[in-house]
Amino acid sequence: MVVAVIGAGPAGLMAAETLAAGGAQVTVYDAMPSAGRKFLMAGRGGLNLTHSEPLPDFLGRYREAMSHLKAAVEAFPPDALRAWSAALGQPTFIGTSGRVFPKVFKASPLLRAWLRRLDAAGVRFAFRHRWIGWDDSGGLLFATPDGPREVNADASVLALGGASWPRLGSDGTWTVTLAAKGIDVAPVRPANSGFTVAWSDVFRDRFEGQPLKGIALTIGPYTVRGEAVVTRAGIEGGAIYALSAELREAVLGIGQATLTIALRPDLDAAALTTRLSGTRGKQSLANFLRKAAQLSPVGIGLMQEAAIASGRPLASFSPAELAQLINAIPVQLTGIAPIDRAISTAGGIAFSELDTHFMLRKLPGVFAAGEMLDWEAPTGGYLLQASFATGVAAGKGALRWLAQRAS
Repeated sequence: MVVAVIGAGPAGLMAAETLAAGGAQVTVYDAMPSAGRKFLMAGRGGLNLTHSEPLPDFLGRYREAMSHLKAAVEAFPPDALRAWSAALGQPTFIGTSGRVFPKVFKASPLLRAWLRRLDAAGVRFAFRHRWIGWDDSGGLLFATPDGPREVNADASVLALGGASWPRLGSDGTWTVTLAAKGIDVAPVRPANSGFTVAWSDVFRDRFEGQPLKGIALTIGPYTVRGEAVVTRAGIEGGAIYALSAELREAVLGIGQATLTIALRPDLDAAALTTRLSGTRGKQSLANFLRKAAQLSPVGIGLMQEAAIASGRPLASFSPAELAQLINAIPVQLTGIAPIDRAISTAGGIAFSELDTHFMLRKLPGVFAAGEMLDWEAPTGGYLLQASFATGVAAGKGALRWLAQRAS
């Protein structure tokens, strides 16, 4: 059984490991000079492998795609991923947020150990091989430094990633190749991305890079608690990423989105009004807000931005109006940050194109896994977990299909 795995990220490497364990002769092809480049990038923040929350809650993070990913994640759940990491000499721990990390807080030791194990299992690698489709007889075609190369395999697993961070290998060019084969591919869009805001020059110059901590963000019926960061072009960060699907669809739909920021979400308007009804004396308004409501300079700057947009100076606001604004600052998002800077992408191969074993119905023997499928999830370990799990599922699916053909 000769199987080609195209893509040396988490999904592809996990598919390769599963296939090799099942007795297949596996070669992993990748356009880059080495494996796991985006995986290593993810490790710069500590490598959030998965999350420790109860599995029903965990699965709910995949929202519309939950029913399609449920079986794969249940077959290779967070506990199995942690055990897999430990078996590679990289035990994990649960952080205060429930996120799971390797104890060394790095991706490189885990990747090195994984590649050694794959080598011992007989998995081969062919780097600088950019997949460009199939020839007329169904052979896989690659562009290489030495010219075109054709590869014949009994089955193949596509694990080419999404379209974020293209310099690390996932550039989304496969969407055109699959669409030409009649595969329904949902448009690839940024996910877990930042958004643009038309900050004033004063605000931008003073607060670029400043964090907003302990805030609540709201769009429509959706509210998320967490942190965000002011950027020169707009706003990004964990709480923004958690709402990125709703924010993105609003921007794409009407050209903008109104994000509401609560700076003190644990204090209601009455409590804030009481705090702000005291005498200011000779204090500047900024110092008064900082002391009376425990607001950060960047938070006060956001209030100033909102006051400017309303056409009134912030100093003219009554205590009740200030209290209202503190927990309902409107921020107009004018666009989505470029896809090449997004943490992940939405869109990809429609699940209707796959059978329950992740094989493309129109292309028997061709399986797909990872971020190139049409799903998205917030940061917190959900992205890597689904990539690993679908890699296992696609590998098992390919083994099952090959066994059926042989019988």
